[in-house]
Amino acid sequence: MEGIDPADVARLREAGLAAFTAAADADALEEARVAHLGRKAPLGALQKGLGALDADARRAAGALLNELRAELTAAHEDRRVALEGAELAARLAAERLDLTGPARRPRPGRPHLLTQVEAEIVDVFAGLGFAVADGPEVEAGRYNFDLLNIPPDHPARGTMDTIYVDEAADVVLRTHTSPVQVRTMLAAPPPLAVVCPGRVYRADAVDATHSPVFTQVEGLLVAQDVTMAHLRGTLLAFARAMFGPDREVRLRPSFFPFTEPSAEVDVSTEDGGWLEVLGAGMVDPAVLTACGIDPDRWSGFAFGIGVERVAMLRHGVRDIRDLFDGDARFLAAF
Repeated sequence: MEGIDPADVARLREAGLAAFTAAADADALEEARVAHLGRKAPLGALQKGLGALDADARRAAGALLNELRAELTAAHEDRRVALEGAELAARLAAERLDLTGPARRPRPGRPHLLTQVEAEIVDVFAGLGFAVADGPEVEAGRYNFDLLNIPPDHPARGTMDTIYVDEAADVVLRTHTSPVQVRTMLAAPPPLAVVCPGRVYRADAVDATHSPVFTQVEGLLVAQDVTMAHLRGTLLAFARAMFGPDREVRLRPSFFPFTEPSAEVDVSTEDGGWLEVLGAGMVDPAVLTACGIDPDRWSGFAFGIGVERVAMLRHGVRDIRDLFDGDARFLAAF
């Protein structure tokens, strides 16, 4: 064939196929592509020389060179696919997960310290025969104040102490769980014995000992012939269950609108001192009357325990904010 030697074409085919087969990675394959299929490759030079041939020779030579380019291009593509497949297989092998091996053990969670202490307090009173009662955190002033013998002009009803949801409608975030006691007395006749755990809200600034949101467990017992001796015995059982079997309690006179008489309750310490833990008292006859209970036939006592205070006293926590910050290192200690 004038102008194109078939032996040259055969040598180009052999050299190109060998170069693509020998390429060990993508870079080597690209070098082989440029050398055998690029514009400056021998094959390209032969195709550029086709213009000097007569028409018949140009047709025959062009078909032969096009066939060679197509064959080399296919060989290059096959090698590229093979190299990419080998690379992917190597990466998958390196990153393979051994599903037969032991899994990572997740860190076990645990209840929050306040949840633990609240549950312990409730368990103590459940063991003494108290049921658990619950009620709404958004409460009407009638239940939060009026039926608890707290008059409209009492300082506790001001916005300095109470968080109002709707002041005009007298709807508040409950300031204690005592409204649950009221709802219990209105819903069922005595005898009654309930504890009322839950969140309560006060318009307090945050510091080491105060929070606008905290947790209470309040208790109520209404039956016949209930006395302060029953109250003291119940609280003594609570103190010994929570703080140790050798603890004692003392009741100091105090005032709460819904109990009469009222007392602050202290628990003895190991070093011979006393710590104030809760408030308590005999249910005021006016509260019993407002809830439809005859105070001449029934009497009762009530108490209120701050869960945060118990947690801090038992575990040596000095700043109440540590209980709410969500520091996993702190929480993991309990």
